[in-house]
Amino acid sequence: MAAGGALLLNVRSPPSRQSKAPKRKLQSPHGNPPSKRKCKPSASSFKKRATEDDIRENRNSSKKPLPKKQSSDSRNETPKSRPFVKTSNLFKNNPDIPEIHRKAVQQVQEDVFTSDSFSQLDLHPHLISTITTVLKICSMTSVQKQTIPVLLQGKDALVRSQTGSGKTLAYGIPLVQSLQGMKPKIQRSDGPYALILVPTRELALQSFETMQKLLKPFAWIVPGVLMGGEKRKSEKARLRKGINILISTPGRLVDHIKSTECIHFRRTQWLIIDEADRILDLGFEKDVAVILNALNAERETRQNVLLSATLTEGVTRLADISLNDPVSISIADKIQDRLKPASQEGKDAISSSTFMDQENFAVPEKLKQYVIMVPSKLRLVTLAAFILEKCKFEKRNKMIVFFSSCEQVEFYYELLLKVLSGGLESEQHECLSVSSAGFQFLRLHGNMEQEERTEVFQEFLKSKTGILLCTDVAARGLDLPQVTWIIQYNAPASPAEYIHRIGRTARIGCHGNSLLVLAPSEAEYVSLLASHKINVSEIKMEKVLSSLMKDNRFKLSRSGNKKSCGTNPQEVRERATVLQTKFENYVHSSEGTVRWAKKALQSFLCAYTTYPRNLKHIFHIKSLHLGHVAKSFGLRDAPQNLSALPTVGLKKKIKARQKRSDLLKKTHGKRRLAEILRSEYSSGMDTGVSKVKKKKKQRKPGNQKIPT
Repeated sequence: MAAGGALLLNVRSPPSRQSKAPKRKLQSPHGNPPSKRKCKPSASSFKKRATEDDIRENRNSSKKPLPKKQSSDSRNETPKSRPFVKTSNLFKNNPDIPEIHRKAVQQVQEDVFTSDSFSQLDLHPHLISTITTVLKICSMTSVQKQTIPVLLQGKDALVRSQTGSGKTLAYGIPLVQSLQGMKPKIQRSDGPYALILVPTRELALQSFETMQKLLKPFAWIVPGVLMGGEKRKSEKARLRKGINILISTPGRLVDHIKSTECIHFRRTQWLIIDEADRILDLGFEKDVAVILNALNAERETRQNVLLSATLTEGVTRLADISLNDPVSISIADKIQDRLKPASQEGKDAISSSTFMDQENFAVPEKLKQYVIMVPSKLRLVTLAAFILEKCKFEKRNKMIVFFSSCEQVEFYYELLLKVLSGGLESEQHECLSVSSAGFQFLRLHGNMEQEERTEVFQEFLKSKTGILLCTDVAARGLDLPQVTWIIQYNAPASPAEYIHRIGRTARIGCHGNSLLVLAPSEAEYVSLLASHKINVSEIKMEKVLSSLMKDNRFKLSRSGNKKSCGTNPQEVRERATVLQTKFENYVHSSEGTVRWAKKALQSFLCAYTTYPRNLKHIFHIKSLHLGHVAKSFGLRDAPQNLSALPTVGLKKKIKARQKRSDLLKKTHGKRRLAEILRSEYSSGMDTGVSKVKKKKKQRKPGNQKIPT
């Protein structure tokens, strides 16, 4: 069908599944993206439905021949001489944007800093000096004030506090204080005295760097890190030399426990599990059990600490088996108790399950939260306009954009880089920071090689501006300074995940902002957030799109000398259409980019089917209009060859996302599935990956990876 008369499709059943081995390196759209698998048409494939307006628009466009200039080969034209190509109207046949009706909620906010200083604690003078001079911290945060004295007394602790409140130092300071004072003096060859478990590689690197700073005056205590993606041979060499504070991801540590003879825990006196809820969510419960058994086999007595921004049933269960008479520290609960009316004090005898369902999350005091309702067709241009507004016309902004799949990150990174940064004209290949328009685009996801992940993480960490496109691999625990905006382009699967994402900004008392992008059919998600005491303000889409008036690259060429009329709504729409056309021209510039756009669209649809059951009334695949969604990927037509996922396979995927830990206890084939589902945070074991590839053909329909 001609591009000018695109037939808009309506999704009636889920998209085709993806077959993808873990750790697959994504290809560039300029190369040869993996071709789509040919599927037999099924009765459950996407149903096509056109509105009367669409049919009328289609007939009219087919009757009118294109001008000669438009029918000529656009590849031979320079970007300046290329005429404006009319696309299907972005502002027609869109659903109405609903009014957001929600009751006002009193948000739970933690007081980040206290008036107490570290000098009031019984710490080594060199440690206090390091905290004030190297880390440049003068006063304690609330969680540090309550946690450090408890840990200095040698007690176990279960710590729950908002993300970005200083939990790493809350356990790091008493750990260093304890180890530096041990007699006889610690030697490197003694092996691990402390074990710190973290869910992701980036958090492992960050925790390692923090420990290095704290240990500056105590050079005889050696920290070390183990994580997937690194060479096991070099890690074994470091273990043989000796590591006193061992920081590791669970999967890689289990790998070494099973295959490295020199690793032992005879002197391990500390076990710290950071971001405990995320470790369990990723299916590492079995690995944690293996680690606990290995620790208990060599030394039963030790001090244990569990830290998390959210308190889940799994964390409570883990605390029961790993902690010994722990002190529970929860800053948010104390604040809620102060806010609670006296008449409510007698109504606290509620079930734990009810508490879990209606858990209220604490957010940073200086964080401003926004939501924007955008029809599917306008998502791409709205995102681009927002990036232009904040990172080109406003200075010193540092932004993180969250997507639901690795394919989307790669696709939008390339698309935004080429169109917004001016790379479309210069056709620059592989570059991390193109800046003809002052932009620095970076991307981070689990399918990247570890060396590249580390390079990108460090570059964004040190830069003062930039836009990082990423998956939830960057959603937990990372302390990325000076991040001013968090954009959630795809809504998170739970309010807890929402809290972790927005926690990358407004850290340790700084100012920050977050923006949640929702479709009109997803408006009820705002009420869900309100039920957890999360309050968001609405930004109008028209206000964001009006920023396009500041960029003359998107000005429509007019006959005569007509000037722009301020923020004329009609001209704003014209400029949005010009920008959308630029995106579509790039996507349709080669068969490779078209295939890559379709693959990114397919990954989005697959991820959309994995929202938990309790959110299906908000995020349901049947509520999406495939033709409109395709526009947000720069496609002029809705793809014709996306067949539906089998119902059985869909149910298995949803169940897998909800109950990863249960899958680990079942058959060998399902254990392989669990490894695939958590591949983004995996140990990086080569043997495990090769086994998955060998088993690939034997898997049942539906046992496929859902990218995150």
